[in-house]
Amino acid sequence: MAVRAVRGAVQVAADRREQVLAATTELVTALLEANALTPDDVISLLFTATPDLTSEFPALAARELGLADTPLLCATEIAKPDALPRVVRVLAHVETMRAKAEVRHVYLGGAAVLRRDIAQ
Repeated sequence: MAVRAVRGAVQVAADRREQVLAATTELVTALLEANALTPDDVISLLFTATPDLTSEFPALAARELGLADTPLLCATEIAKPDALPRVVRVLAHVETMRAKAEVRHVYLGGAAVLRRDIAQ
């Protein structure tokens, strides 16, 4: 079993609590499914949000998905003037049998422009 890092991002339609939670839920679910992971495979999740998202902590969505015993952390992205707005990013540390090249990173919706080379 290896420890791998899996990245992902999603653009949130508006800074409303329910939309931040829904978008983050979609992101975490897609990341787990794309890599055939269960909550027990997740070591930790680091979430970042652009400075324009303040209505809720993205980590709450992971807690509501059942990642209750998983260390979670939220932080704010650098306030770069021309950055894509309303983006939640995640860096997941997971245990998996997949080789590094087989890990599938997930970029959803408007966040796909961040990594066109690997967006789902």
